[in-house]
Amino acid sequence: MSIELIALDPGPTQSGYVRWRGGHCFEGGMLPNTEVLDLLLENRRQVISPTVVVEFVQNMGMPAGKELFETCFWVGRFCQACSPGPFERVYRMDIKHHLCGTAKAKQPHIRQALLDRFGGKDQAIGRKKAPGPLYGIKGHAWSALAVAVYWLETHGMTSKAPNGPQDASEGIVGWIDIMDGGGH
Repeated sequence: MSIELIALDPGPTQSGYVRWRGGHCFEGGMLPNTEVLDLLLENRRQVISPTVVVEFVQNMGMPAGKELFETCFWVGRFCQACSPGPFERVYRMDIKHHLCGTAKAKQPHIRQALLDRFGGKDQAIGRKKAPGPLYGIKGHAWSALAVAVYWLETHGMTSKAPNGPQDASEGIVGWIDIMDGGGH
């Protein structure tokens, strides 16, 4: 089954995004939130709207500030722009557990888990003359890609590269524990 997906890593003024279709990421980057809103409104006009998945704000026990509330505001606007199309929220903690097997994972660990799922850095990113499926993904688009991969894999679809590693999370968990001075 071919699915079209827009995954978002929202921020207070701009958001990371990736677009997924036909088993691969075909676009990704960082856009001002007003442009993300326009993208979602444009996609709503399609005969079959893509599923939109957004990383949602989660209470981490820290005081909340203006940026957090502004991000919440934009998540609400994104959700409204998708109506009546399919829209889902996912949580960063669930993404970390799924991709890396631990809540202690940081962005470099998540990026490495994504690269491993697509056959390692050389195969996943490639180079200008021979780009891989993740060529051009930068900055917050990596977080949006993590949202997409999490959603696809937890909904019974694969995001792994053909002939690529099936699961690299076990090695990443061990590495994170060593970095944090802990163990299993």
